[in-house]
Amino acid sequence: MPYAITQLCCTDASCVAACPVNCIHPTPDEPDFGTTDMLYVDPRTCIDCGACAEACPVDAVLPVETLTGALADYPAINAEYFAGTEPAAPAAGSPLFHDWGPVRFDRVLPADFPRLDVAVVGSGPAGMYTVQDLLLHTTARVTLYDRLPVTGGLVNFGVAPDHADTKRIGESFSRYLGHHRLRLRLDTEVGQDVGVDELAARHDAVIYAVGAPTARALGVPGEELAGHLPSTTVVGWYNGHPEIDADAVPLDTERVAVVGTGNVALDIARILAADPSTLSGSAIAPGALERLRVSRVREVVLLGRRGPEHAAYTRGELHALRRRDDLEVIVDDHDPRVAAAIDAAAPGEHAALLQGVPRSSDVPAGDGRRRVVLRFHAPTEALLGDDRVTAVRAGGADLPAGLVVRAIGHRGRPTDGLPFDEATGTIPHHAGRVDGRPGTYVVGWIKRGPGGGIGVNRRDAAETVASLIEDGKDHVIGARPRRANLLRRLTSM
Repeated sequence: MPYAITQLCCTDASCVAACPVNCIHPTPDEPDFGTTDMLYVDPRTCIDCGACAEACPVDAVLPVETLTGALADYPAINAEYFAGTEPAAPAAGSPLFHDWGPVRFDRVLPADFPRLDVAVVGSGPAGMYTVQDLLLHTTARVTLYDRLPVTGGLVNFGVAPDHADTKRIGESFSRYLGHHRLRLRLDTEVGQDVGVDELAARHDAVIYAVGAPTARALGVPGEELAGHLPSTTVVGWYNGHPEIDADAVPLDTERVAVVGTGNVALDIARILAADPSTLSGSAIAPGALERLRVSRVREVVLLGRRGPEHAAYTRGELHALRRRDDLEVIVDDHDPRVAAAIDAAAPGEHAALLQGVPRSSDVPAGDGRRRVVLRFHAPTEALLGDDRVTAVRAGGADLPAGLVVRAIGHRGRPTDGLPFDEATGTIPHHAGRVDGRPGTYVVGWIKRGPGGGIGVNRRDAAETVASLIEDGKDHVIGARPRRANLLRRLTSM
Protein backbone atom coordinates (compact mmCIF):
# COMPACT_ATOMS: atom_id res chain seq x y z
CA MET A 1 0.00 0.00 0.00
CA PRO A 2 1.27 3.54 -0.74
CA TYR A 3 1.94 6.30 1.75
CA ALA A 4 -0.11 9.50 2.12
CA ILE A 5 0.69 12.95 3.48
CA THR A 6 -1.72 14.28 6.11
CA GLN A 7 -2.85 17.55 7.69
CA LEU A 8 0.33 17.84 9.77
CA CYS A 9 2.51 18.53 6.69
CA CYS A 10 4.94 21.41 7.25
CA THR A 11 5.88 21.64 3.51
CA ASP A 12 9.63 21.77 4.13
CA ALA A 13 10.12 19.20 1.32
CA SER A 14 12.44 16.85 3.25
CA CYS A 15 10.27 14.05 1.89
CA VAL A 16 10.79 15.23 -1.70
CA ALA A 17 14.54 14.84 -1.42
CA ALA A 18 14.19 11.39 0.19
CA CYS A 19 11.76 9.91 -2.35
CA PRO A 20 13.57 7.58 -4.78
CA VAL A 21 10.83 7.76 -7.43
CA ASN A 22 9.96 11.48 -7.42
CA CYS A 23 6.33 10.85 -6.49
CA ILE A 24 5.82 13.74 -4.03
CA HIS A 25 4.62 17.07 -5.42
CA PRO A 26 4.74 19.99 -5.74
CA THR A 27 8.51 20.00 -5.53
CA PRO A 28 10.47 23.16 -4.64
CA ASP A 29 11.22 23.85 -8.31
CA GLU A 30 7.57 23.57 -9.41
CA PRO A 31 5.30 26.66 -9.67
CA ASP A 32 2.75 25.37 -7.13
CA PHE A 33 5.32 24.95 -4.35
CA GLY A 34 4.56 27.31 -1.49
CA THR A 35 0.98 27.88 -2.67
CA THR A 36 -0.61 24.58 -1.63
CA ASP A 37 -1.70 23.74 1.91
CA MET A 38 0.48 20.62 1.92
CA LEU A 39 2.48 18.27 -0.30
CA TYR A 40 0.96 15.16 -1.88
CA VAL A 41 2.00 11.58 -2.66
CA ASP A 42 0.95 10.22 -6.06
CA PRO A 43 -0.50 6.78 -5.19
CA ARG A 44 0.05 5.59 -8.79
CA THR A 45 3.80 6.04 -8.42
CA CYS A 46 4.56 5.40 -4.74
CA ILE A 47 6.54 2.17 -4.25
CA ASP A 48 5.83 1.91 -0.50
CA CYS A 49 9.48 2.26 0.51
CA GLY A 50 8.82 4.54 3.50
CA ALA A 51 11.76 6.85 2.82
CA CYS A 52 9.46 9.88 2.94
CA ALA A 53 8.09 8.88 6.34
CA GLU A 54 11.61 8.53 7.72
CA ALA A 55 12.59 11.98 6.42
CA CYS A 56 9.48 13.87 7.56
CA PRO A 57 10.31 16.04 10.60
CA VAL A 58 6.70 16.19 11.81
CA ASP A 59 5.48 12.61 11.22
CA ALA A 60 2.96 13.74 8.61
CA VAL A 61 3.61 10.86 6.16
CA LEU A 62 1.91 7.59 7.05
CA PRO A 63 0.99 4.27 5.39
CA VAL A 64 -2.48 4.47 3.90
CA GLU A 65 -3.70 1.39 5.72
CA THR A 66 -2.99 2.99 9.11
CA LEU A 67 -5.11 6.11 8.51
CA THR A 68 -8.32 6.14 10.54
CA GLY A 69 -10.62 8.70 12.12
CA ALA A 70 -9.85 12.28 11.10
CA LEU A 71 -7.00 11.08 8.87
CA ALA A 72 -9.05 8.54 6.91
CA ASP A 73 -9.82 11.00 4.09
CA TYR A 74 -6.19 11.80 3.29
CA PRO A 75 -5.52 9.01 0.77
CA ALA A 76 -8.31 10.50 -1.36
CA ILE A 77 -7.02 14.04 -0.76
CA ASN A 78 -3.55 13.01 -1.96
CA ALA A 79 -4.96 11.26 -5.03
CA GLU A 80 -7.23 14.21 -5.83
CA TYR A 81 -4.20 16.49 -6.34
CA PHE A 82 -3.08 14.32 -9.27
CA ALA A 83 -6.53 13.93 -10.84
CA GLY A 84 -6.40 14.56 -14.56
CA THR A 85 -2.62 14.18 -14.79
CA GLU A 86 -0.54 11.37 -16.17
CA PRO A 87 2.89 10.41 -14.87
CA ALA A 88 5.65 10.10 -17.45
CA ALA A 89 5.70 6.87 -19.45
CA PRO A 90 8.20 4.44 -17.88
CA ALA A 91 11.10 2.91 -19.67
CA ALA A 92 10.60 -0.76 -20.59
CA GLY A 93 10.65 -2.93 -17.48
CA SER A 94 10.90 -0.01 -15.02
CA PRO A 95 8.40 1.29 -12.45
CA LEU A 96 6.04 4.15 -13.27
CA PHE A 97 8.18 7.19 -12.35
CA HIS A 98 7.66 10.90 -12.75
CA ASP A 99 10.21 12.82 -14.79
CA TRP A 100 13.21 14.05 -12.84
CA GLY A 101 14.36 17.66 -12.97
CA PRO A 102 17.91 18.60 -13.96
CA VAL A 103 20.77 17.88 -11.56
CA ARG A 104 21.87 20.96 -9.61
CA PHE A 105 24.78 21.59 -7.27
CA ASP A 106 23.76 24.67 -5.29
CA ARG A 107 26.42 24.57 -2.59
CA VAL A 108 29.85 24.45 -4.27
CA LEU A 109 32.45 26.56 -2.44
CA PRO A 110 35.86 27.46 -3.90
CA ALA A 111 38.92 26.25 -2.02
CA ASP A 112 39.77 29.80 -0.91
CA PHE A 113 36.28 30.57 0.43
CA PRO A 114 36.71 32.41 3.75
CA ARG A 115 35.68 30.87 7.03
CA LEU A 116 33.01 33.37 7.97
CA ASP A 117 31.66 34.43 11.33
CA VAL A 118 27.90 34.80 10.86
CA ALA A 119 25.24 36.05 13.28
CA VAL A 120 21.66 34.81 12.96
CA VAL A 121 19.14 36.93 14.86
CA GLY A 122 16.05 34.91 15.76
CA SER A 123 15.69 31.22 16.59
CA GLY A 124 12.30 30.49 15.04
CA PRO A 125 11.87 28.28 11.95
CA ALA A 126 13.39 30.82 9.54
CA GLY A 127 16.42 31.34 11.76
CA MET A 128 16.92 27.63 12.38
CA TYR A 129 16.64 26.65 8.71
CA THR A 130 19.30 29.30 8.10
CA VAL A 131 21.51 27.90 10.87
CA GLN A 132 21.04 24.40 9.44
CA ASP A 133 22.04 25.53 5.94
CA LEU A 134 25.10 27.39 7.18
CA LEU A 135 26.35 24.53 9.37
CA LEU A 136 25.74 21.82 6.77
CA HIS A 137 26.94 23.63 3.65
CA THR A 138 29.62 26.09 4.78
CA THR A 139 32.44 26.20 7.31
CA ALA A 140 30.97 29.29 9.00
CA ARG A 141 30.98 29.84 12.73
CA VAL A 142 27.44 30.85 13.71
CA THR A 143 26.24 32.89 16.69
CA LEU A 144 22.49 32.59 17.27
CA TYR A 145 20.83 35.52 19.05
CA ASP A 146 17.30 35.58 20.45
CA ARG A 147 15.54 38.17 22.58
CA LEU A 148 13.83 35.45 24.64
CA PRO A 149 15.61 33.26 27.21
CA VAL A 150 14.65 30.14 25.19
CA THR A 151 14.95 29.15 21.54
CA GLY A 152 12.13 28.05 19.25
CA GLY A 153 10.19 31.15 18.25
CA LEU A 154 6.86 30.27 16.65
CA VAL A 155 7.52 26.53 16.92
CA ASN A 156 7.21 26.89 20.70
CA PHE A 157 4.89 29.86 20.96
CA GLY A 158 2.90 29.93 17.71
CA VAL A 159 1.95 26.32 16.92
CA ALA A 160 -1.18 25.22 18.78
CA PRO A 161 -0.39 23.06 21.82
CA ASP A 162 -2.58 20.19 20.59
CA HIS A 163 -0.56 19.98 17.35
CA ALA A 164 2.17 17.93 18.99
CA ASP A 165 3.48 16.43 15.75
CA THR A 166 3.91 19.86 14.16
CA LYS A 167 5.85 21.01 17.20
CA ARG A 168 8.18 18.05 16.72
CA ILE A 169 10.05 19.96 14.05
CA GLY A 170 11.63 21.74 17.00
CA GLU A 171 13.41 18.46 17.81
CA SER A 172 14.94 18.50 14.34
CA PHE A 173 16.17 22.05 14.91
CA SER A 174 17.41 21.45 18.45
CA ARG A 175 20.13 19.03 17.34
CA TYR A 176 21.98 21.98 15.80
CA LEU A 177 22.05 23.86 19.10
CA GLY A 178 24.86 21.63 20.31
CA HIS A 179 26.95 21.93 17.15
CA HIS A 180 30.59 22.80 17.82
CA ARG A 181 30.42 25.76 15.41
CA LEU A 182 27.32 27.30 17.03
CA ARG A 183 27.21 29.71 19.96
CA LEU A 184 24.00 30.83 21.69
CA ARG A 185 23.31 34.36 22.90
CA LEU A 186 19.82 34.27 24.41
CA ASP A 187 17.91 36.99 26.25
CA THR A 188 19.62 39.52 23.97
CA GLU A 189 17.51 41.89 21.90
CA VAL A 190 19.22 43.41 18.89
CA GLY A 191 18.39 47.09 18.66
CA GLN A 192 18.11 47.37 22.42
CA ASP A 193 20.77 45.28 24.19
CA VAL A 194 23.17 45.53 21.27
CA GLY A 195 23.03 47.88 18.30
CA VAL A 196 22.82 46.91 14.65
CA ASP A 197 26.11 48.63 13.80
CA GLU A 198 27.85 47.05 16.78
CA LEU A 199 26.68 43.60 15.74
CA ALA A 200 27.79 44.18 12.15
CA ALA A 201 31.25 45.16 13.40
CA ARG A 202 31.57 41.91 15.32
CA HIS A 203 30.53 39.54 12.53
CA ASP A 204 31.32 39.12 8.84
CA ALA A 205 27.60 38.82 8.11
CA VAL A 206 24.36 39.25 10.06
CA ILE A 207 21.12 37.52 9.05
CA TYR A 208 17.90 38.84 10.59
CA ALA A 209 15.15 36.26 11.14
CA VAL A 210 13.06 38.35 13.50
CA GLY A 211 9.65 37.44 12.07
CA ALA A 212 6.50 39.54 12.23
CA PRO A 213 5.73 39.72 15.96
CA THR A 214 3.03 42.39 15.86
CA ALA A 215 -0.65 41.65 15.24
CA ARG A 216 -2.31 43.81 12.60
CA ALA A 217 -4.77 46.37 13.94
CA LEU A 218 -8.48 46.33 13.10
CA GLY A 219 -8.65 50.09 12.50
CA VAL A 220 -12.18 50.40 13.86
CA PRO A 221 -13.72 52.42 16.71
CA GLY A 222 -13.52 50.80 20.14
CA GLU A 223 -10.45 48.63 19.63
CA GLU A 224 -8.82 50.27 22.64
CA LEU A 225 -11.44 48.74 24.96
CA ALA A 226 -10.51 46.11 27.52
CA GLY A 227 -11.61 42.67 26.41
CA HIS A 228 -10.14 43.13 22.92
CA LEU A 229 -6.93 41.15 22.42
CA PRO A 230 -4.58 40.45 19.52
CA SER A 231 -4.13 36.85 18.46
CA THR A 232 -0.46 37.06 19.51
CA THR A 233 -1.55 37.46 23.14
CA VAL A 234 -4.01 34.55 23.08
CA VAL A 235 -1.69 32.20 21.19
CA GLY A 236 1.22 33.12 23.45
CA TRP A 237 -1.01 32.65 26.50
CA TYR A 238 -1.97 29.06 25.77
CA ASN A 239 1.60 28.25 24.69
CA GLY A 240 3.22 29.62 27.85
CA HIS A 241 5.07 32.55 26.30
CA PRO A 242 7.37 33.95 29.01
CA GLU A 243 6.18 37.52 28.42
CA ILE A 244 2.44 36.79 28.76
CA ASP A 245 0.71 36.31 32.12
CA ALA A 246 -1.42 33.28 32.83
CA ASP A 247 -4.44 35.51 33.47
CA ALA A 248 -4.03 37.59 30.29
CA VAL A 249 -7.14 36.12 28.59
CA PRO A 250 -10.48 36.71 30.38
CA LEU A 251 -12.82 33.74 30.04
CA ASP A 252 -15.77 35.10 32.04
CA THR A 253 -18.08 35.35 29.03
CA GLU A 254 -20.22 32.79 27.24
CA ARG A 255 -19.44 34.08 23.74
CA VAL A 256 -16.11 35.01 22.18
CA ALA A 257 -15.83 36.70 18.79
CA VAL A 258 -12.71 36.00 16.73
CA VAL A 259 -12.15 38.34 13.79
CA GLY A 260 -10.62 36.31 10.98
CA THR A 261 -11.02 32.94 9.28
CA GLY A 262 -7.43 31.73 8.95
CA ASN A 263 -5.74 28.81 10.65
CA VAL A 264 -4.78 30.93 13.67
CA ALA A 265 -8.44 31.92 14.11
CA LEU A 266 -9.44 28.24 13.95
CA ASP A 267 -6.75 27.33 16.47
CA ILE A 268 -7.97 29.98 18.92
CA ALA A 269 -11.60 28.94 18.46
CA ARG A 270 -10.75 25.26 18.95
CA ILE A 271 -8.72 25.83 22.12
CA LEU A 272 -11.25 28.18 23.72
CA ALA A 273 -14.26 25.98 22.88
CA ALA A 274 -12.73 22.57 23.50
CA ASP A 275 -13.48 20.34 26.46
CA PRO A 276 -10.43 21.06 28.66
CA SER A 277 -9.97 17.35 29.34
CA THR A 278 -9.03 16.87 25.68
CA LEU A 279 -6.08 19.23 26.18
CA SER A 280 -4.62 17.38 29.16
CA GLY A 281 -1.31 15.87 28.16
CA SER A 282 -0.83 18.39 25.35
CA ALA A 283 1.79 21.14 25.34
CA ILE A 284 -0.70 23.71 26.66
CA ALA A 285 0.60 25.98 29.40
CA PRO A 286 -0.54 24.67 32.82
CA GLY A 287 -1.88 28.09 33.84
CA ALA A 288 -3.96 28.36 30.68
CA LEU A 289 -5.38 24.87 31.15
CA GLU A 290 -6.44 25.65 34.71
CA ARG A 291 -8.28 28.74 33.54
CA LEU A 292 -9.95 26.81 30.73
CA ARG A 293 -11.27 24.34 33.30
CA VAL A 294 -13.33 27.13 34.90
CA SER A 295 -14.07 29.00 31.66
CA ARG A 296 -17.62 30.17 30.94
CA VAL A 297 -17.05 30.16 27.17
CA ARG A 298 -19.59 28.06 25.29
CA GLU A 299 -19.54 29.62 21.83
CA VAL A 300 -16.81 31.08 19.64
CA VAL A 301 -17.92 33.00 16.54
CA LEU A 302 -15.46 33.51 13.69
CA LEU A 303 -16.20 36.68 11.73
CA GLY A 304 -15.19 36.75 8.07
CA ARG A 305 -15.50 39.94 6.07
CA ARG A 306 -16.06 38.02 2.83
CA GLY A 307 -17.77 34.80 1.82
CA PRO A 308 -16.82 31.17 2.50
CA GLU A 309 -15.07 30.94 -0.86
CA HIS A 310 -12.48 33.41 0.48
CA ALA A 311 -11.87 31.87 3.91
CA ALA A 312 -8.15 31.64 4.71
CA TYR A 313 -8.11 28.40 6.72
CA THR A 314 -6.62 25.32 5.12
CA ARG A 315 -8.56 22.24 4.21
CA GLY A 316 -6.74 20.15 6.80
CA GLU A 317 -7.43 22.48 9.71
CA LEU A 318 -11.15 22.74 8.94
CA HIS A 319 -11.36 19.00 8.36
CA ALA A 320 -9.80 18.29 11.77
CA LEU A 321 -12.13 20.77 13.49
CA ARG A 322 -15.20 19.16 11.94
CA ARG A 323 -14.10 15.73 13.18
CA ARG A 324 -14.00 16.70 16.86
CA ASP A 325 -16.47 15.09 19.24
CA ASP A 326 -16.31 17.68 22.01
CA LEU A 327 -17.73 20.60 20.03
CA GLU A 328 -19.97 21.36 17.08
CA VAL A 329 -19.13 23.40 14.00
CA ILE A 330 -21.97 25.49 12.54
CA VAL A 331 -22.25 27.82 9.55
CA ASP A 332 -24.27 30.95 10.27
CA ASP A 333 -26.54 31.32 7.24
CA HIS A 334 -27.97 34.73 8.18
CA ASP A 335 -26.87 36.03 4.78
CA PRO A 336 -28.37 34.13 1.81
CA ARG A 337 -25.09 34.55 -0.10
CA VAL A 338 -23.42 32.13 2.32
CA ALA A 339 -25.66 29.16 1.59
CA ALA A 340 -25.68 29.99 -2.12
CA ALA A 341 -21.87 29.95 -2.30
CA ILE A 342 -21.59 26.68 -0.41
CA ASP A 343 -24.33 24.88 -2.34
CA ALA A 344 -22.99 26.00 -5.73
CA ALA A 345 -19.34 25.14 -5.03
CA ALA A 346 -17.79 22.41 -7.13
CA PRO A 347 -15.69 19.67 -5.50
CA GLY A 348 -12.26 21.01 -4.65
CA GLU A 349 -13.39 24.63 -4.36
CA HIS A 350 -12.89 26.29 -0.98
CA ALA A 351 -16.58 26.86 -0.24
CA ALA A 352 -17.24 23.15 -0.89
CA LEU A 353 -15.35 22.34 2.32
CA LEU A 354 -18.44 23.48 4.23
CA GLN A 355 -20.90 21.26 2.40
CA GLY A 356 -22.55 19.04 4.98
CA VAL A 357 -21.77 21.36 7.89
CA PRO A 358 -24.93 22.15 9.91
CA ARG A 359 -26.35 25.64 9.46
CA SER A 360 -27.66 27.94 12.15
CA SER A 361 -31.18 27.91 10.76
CA ASP A 362 -31.28 24.14 11.30
CA VAL A 363 -29.61 23.97 14.74
CA PRO A 364 -31.62 24.66 17.91
CA ALA A 365 -30.19 27.49 19.99
CA GLY A 366 -29.05 26.82 23.52
CA ASP A 367 -28.72 23.03 23.33
CA GLY A 368 -25.81 23.27 25.79
CA ARG A 369 -23.10 21.91 23.50
CA ARG A 370 -19.96 23.98 22.96
CA ARG A 371 -19.72 25.21 19.43
CA VAL A 372 -17.73 27.12 16.85
CA VAL A 373 -19.79 29.28 14.49
CA LEU A 374 -18.52 30.48 11.10
CA ARG A 375 -20.18 33.79 10.22
CA PHE A 376 -19.32 35.15 6.76
CA HIS A 377 -20.08 38.47 5.04
CA ALA A 378 -19.63 40.08 8.45
CA PRO A 379 -16.90 42.75 8.24
CA THR A 380 -16.03 44.16 11.65
CA GLU A 381 -17.16 47.79 11.89
CA ALA A 382 -16.81 48.66 15.59
CA LEU A 383 -16.28 47.25 19.07
CA LEU A 384 -18.99 48.34 21.49
CA GLY A 385 -18.94 48.97 25.23
CA ASP A 386 -18.06 51.58 27.84
CA ASP A 387 -14.96 50.40 29.67
CA ARG A 388 -14.76 46.95 28.11
CA VAL A 389 -16.13 45.13 25.09
CA THR A 390 -19.73 43.98 25.32
CA ALA A 391 -20.46 43.48 21.61
CA VAL A 392 -18.97 43.70 18.14
CA ARG A 393 -20.73 45.35 15.22
CA ALA A 394 -20.14 43.22 12.13
CA GLY A 395 -21.95 43.38 8.82
CA GLY A 396 -24.49 45.85 10.23
CA ALA A 397 -25.51 43.63 13.15
CA ASP A 398 -24.47 43.79 16.81
CA LEU A 399 -23.19 40.49 18.18
CA PRO A 400 -22.95 40.35 22.00
CA ALA A 401 -19.49 39.13 23.06
CA GLY A 402 -17.42 39.68 26.20
CA LEU A 403 -14.11 38.95 24.48
CA VAL A 404 -13.00 39.88 20.96
CA VAL A 405 -9.79 38.49 19.47
CA ARG A 406 -8.38 39.85 16.24
CA ALA A 407 -6.67 37.20 14.13
CA ILE A 408 -6.22 39.06 10.85
CA GLY A 409 -2.53 38.53 10.34
CA HIS A 410 0.86 39.68 11.57
CA ARG A 411 3.16 42.54 10.79
CA GLY A 412 6.89 43.07 11.11
CA ARG A 413 8.24 45.90 13.21
CA PRO A 414 11.24 48.18 12.64
CA THR A 415 14.69 47.53 14.10
CA ASP A 416 16.69 50.68 14.83
CA GLY A 417 19.47 50.96 12.27
CA LEU A 418 17.82 48.89 9.53
CA PRO A 419 15.64 50.11 6.66
CA PHE A 420 11.93 49.32 6.95
CA ASP A 421 9.06 49.37 4.49
CA GLU A 422 6.00 50.65 6.38
CA ALA A 423 3.62 49.55 3.63
CA THR A 424 4.63 45.87 3.74
CA GLY A 425 6.03 45.63 7.25
CA THR A 426 9.26 44.13 5.90
CA ILE A 427 12.93 45.00 5.53
CA PRO A 428 13.68 45.96 1.88
CA HIS A 429 16.03 43.49 0.23
CA HIS A 430 17.10 41.81 -2.98
CA ALA A 431 17.34 38.00 -2.74
CA GLY A 432 17.84 38.40 1.01
CA ARG A 433 20.48 41.17 0.81
CA VAL A 434 19.33 44.17 2.86
CA ASP A 435 19.25 47.31 0.76
CA GLY A 436 22.14 49.67 1.50
CA ARG A 437 23.84 47.43 4.07
CA PRO A 438 26.42 45.01 2.58
CA GLY A 439 26.87 41.97 4.80
CA THR A 440 23.35 42.26 6.24
CA TYR A 441 20.62 39.81 5.21
CA VAL A 442 17.03 38.85 6.00
CA VAL A 443 15.04 35.63 5.99
CA GLY A 444 11.50 34.57 6.87
CA TRP A 445 8.50 36.82 7.49
CA ILE A 446 10.56 39.99 7.95
CA LYS A 447 11.88 39.29 4.44
CA ARG A 448 8.81 38.20 2.50
CA GLY A 449 5.87 39.18 4.71
CA PRO A 450 3.80 37.07 7.11
CA GLY A 451 2.64 34.12 5.06
CA GLY A 452 3.43 30.50 4.36
CA GLY A 453 3.89 27.55 6.67
CA ILE A 454 6.94 26.45 8.61
CA GLY A 455 8.52 24.57 5.73
CA VAL A 456 8.42 27.49 3.29
CA ASN A 457 11.23 29.00 5.35
CA ARG A 458 13.58 26.24 4.22
CA ARG A 459 13.62 27.43 0.60
CA ASP A 460 13.62 31.03 1.76
CA ALA A 461 16.71 30.37 3.91
CA ALA A 462 18.42 28.64 0.99
CA GLU A 463 17.99 31.76 -1.15
CA THR A 464 19.45 34.03 1.53
CA VAL A 465 22.39 31.72 2.27
CA ALA A 466 23.06 31.46 -1.49
CA SER A 467 23.30 35.28 -1.63
CA LEU A 468 25.67 35.26 1.35
CA ILE A 469 27.87 32.64 -0.34
CA GLU A 470 27.99 34.64 -3.56
CA ASP A 471 29.02 37.70 -1.58
CA GLY A 472 31.77 35.65 0.05
CA LYS A 473 33.03 34.50 -3.35
CA ASP A 474 32.98 38.09 -4.61
CA HIS A 475 34.76 39.36 -1.45
CA VAL A 476 31.82 41.59 -0.53
CA ILE A 477 32.10 39.93 2.88
CA GLY A 478 35.05 38.09 4.32
CA ALA A 479 36.95 37.14 7.45
CA ARG A 480 38.43 40.10 9.29
CA PRO A 481 39.77 41.00 12.76
CA ARG A 482 37.22 40.71 15.53
CA ARG A 483 36.10 43.20 18.13
CA ALA A 484 36.22 41.06 21.26
CA ASN A 485 34.81 43.80 23.49
CA LEU A 486 31.27 43.18 22.16
CA LEU A 487 31.43 39.48 22.98
CA ARG A 488 32.72 40.23 26.47
CA ARG A 489 29.93 42.74 27.03
CA LEU A 490 27.22 40.33 25.87
CA THR A 491 28.46 37.47 28.03
CA SER A 492 28.48 39.75 31.08
CA MET A 493 24.77 40.63 30.70
